[in-house]
Amino acid sequence: MQLTVAQKIISEHLVSGKMISGEEIIISIDQTLTQDATGTMAYLEFEALGVDRVKTKKSVAYIDHNTLQAGPENADDHLYIQTVAKKYGIYYSKPGNGICHQVHLERFAIPGQTLLGSDSHTSTAGGMGMLAIGAGGVDVAVAMAQGEYHFTMPRIVKVNLIGKLNPWVSAKDIILELLRRVTVKGGVGKIFEYTGEGVKSLSIPQRATITNMGAELGATTSIFPSDEITFNFLKAQKREKDFFEIKADDGAIYDEEIEINLSQLEPLAACPHSPDKVVPVSSLKGLKVNQVVIGSCTNSSYGDLVRVARILEDKTIAEHVSLAVAPGSKQVLSMLAQNGILASLIMSGARILECACGPCIGMGQSPSTNSVSLRTFNRNFKGRSGTLSAKVYLVSPEVAAASAITGYLTDPREFGLKDYIEIKMPKTFLINDNMILTPVNNYEEVEIIRGPNIKPFPLGKPLSPEVQGKVLTKVGDNITTDHIMPSNAKLLPYRSNIPYLSNYCLTPCDRDFPKKARENRGGFIIGGINYGQGSSREHAALVPLYLGIKAVLAKSFARIHQANLVNNGIIPLVFENPKDYDDIEEIDELLIEDAISQVKSRTIKLKNLTKDKEYKMILDITLRQREMIIQGGLLNLIRSKGKGKE
Repeated sequence: MQLTVAQKIISEHLVSGKMISGEEIIISIDQTLTQDATGTMAYLEFEALGVDRVKTKKSVAYIDHNTLQAGPENADDHLYIQTVAKKYGIYYSKPGNGICHQVHLERFAIPGQTLLGSDSHTSTAGGMGMLAIGAGGVDVAVAMAQGEYHFTMPRIVKVNLIGKLNPWVSAKDIILELLRRVTVKGGVGKIFEYTGEGVKSLSIPQRATITNMGAELGATTSIFPSDEITFNFLKAQKREKDFFEIKADDGAIYDEEIEINLSQLEPLAACPHSPDKVVPVSSLKGLKVNQVVIGSCTNSSYGDLVRVARILEDKTIAEHVSLAVAPGSKQVLSMLAQNGILASLIMSGARILECACGPCIGMGQSPSTNSVSLRTFNRNFKGRSGTLSAKVYLVSPEVAAASAITGYLTDPREFGLKDYIEIKMPKTFLINDNMILTPVNNYEEVEIIRGPNIKPFPLGKPLSPEVQGKVLTKVGDNITTDHIMPSNAKLLPYRSNIPYLSNYCLTPCDRDFPKKARENRGGFIIGGINYGQGSSREHAALVPLYLGIKAVLAKSFARIHQANLVNNGIIPLVFENPKDYDDIEEIDELLIEDAISQVKSRTIKLKNLTKDKEYKMILDITLRQREMIIQGGLLNLIRSKGKGKE
């Protein structure tokens, strides 16, 4: 049987089930990663499973999100994660070492292996030919404890790249073009696999840019083959022993196919406030820019920043522009400093930020009121920058650098540079892993240190025979996890304090939601299309659980958020008839009778007691997930079947 790259890796790791799209499968997990915004909760959940050591080949804990230490909370969480890592056999990447996805690509990603991460952009490692999937923290905790991951076999989409990128068109434009075609909800339940002659012209960091933003499609993951370009990158990282060639077989069958002619692309921009609102940069000519930020896990590699520095060389940014640059890792920053390229960035007027996520998650560098901010990031959801009125555009590093100089959104092809700046990948990267702490043997002696901000996480309760409550709020389409559980510099320090965070749940959509949830002792949330898109943060399920949310009714769900709801015992219901969404109003009293029996079936009858109506709802989850709902969540299910073991 001829197999795709994704099918080859899944088949090699298949523990149970069949590779038929829509069927539940279990795969073994080789590696996991966490970051500190999701990691504290993931490790609290891991501890609750009662195992002595992680069961994976390698697990890594990164500190890259909550690095702004305006009080003790973030530092306390970092110390907790560091001591947990030391006790349970987990590698620990210290703050300042870099963004998890960039560092993992450099130092840990291995072609042909599986990676599960508590961050939606874990798919970045797919640029290395790794099956890398983002998931909620409890899924990662279970993978560390059991070495396995349960999910639904996705459809495989072939993205055939033909031709070659023209000068000043970049990998960012490839994924923006795909987002323009497919939209932010078009990738749900799919793996995007890149093939074709165009693949050979893309470096590993360029491939990683594309797989990184596959998360914005809602995809399970994205993946490239592992070839001679992969080998050369690993060799330059002094990791050639990790190379494994993996390509799709001739005649491999895909579920869908998309073709992109690279030679026909031009510089693109995603307009506010969604990554799929993509238009040519040339169509926005004359747009005044107030801020430019270059970096994030999408575009902060050595090659990206060298080209930016070459564009900025001997120039000064426009007087009304604030330019900030955040290298993706200590390796990148060290090499820029060593070869003098960093000076070009500084001399132009750029502000050099820490090697961390920073502005991407609203952790500093919030733009001014009503301003325009160009960012080389992956998301431009309203308010995510920390400024609700700001208009954020997603662009390539080349567009960002040219625009910082002119002060207006600028197509780099019209910038006036004589020649395109070719950047060759280094034959050898600067290797210094002194900020990665390796596991110890005397782990029994390690004491886990918990700061006062670390509070117990809520556990779901077994499903009641009847589920009844009021509709607490009704929201529209494409509600993100940033809406459900805001993430900014003021709230990120409280990621391990669910009671505190509960005061802000869904407040960007409904200021009174926490109050209504408490007054009514929980209830229901009504959502539109693609409810829960965005990050993997399970806080967007844990906090509603804490507030007593029993079920979420929506037209459709984003993959990770739906899984997080189920993992915490909250029922995710989809309207069989989308028009029923219009009929339900806030404070309507809803009832699911004989809930346990109904959860075991695919269709659930939901009564609206206020309007004396009944709606058919679809519960599109696996048999195992139905048992989770009945038990009150994944941890309860595991405990019911034996500690740390299913």
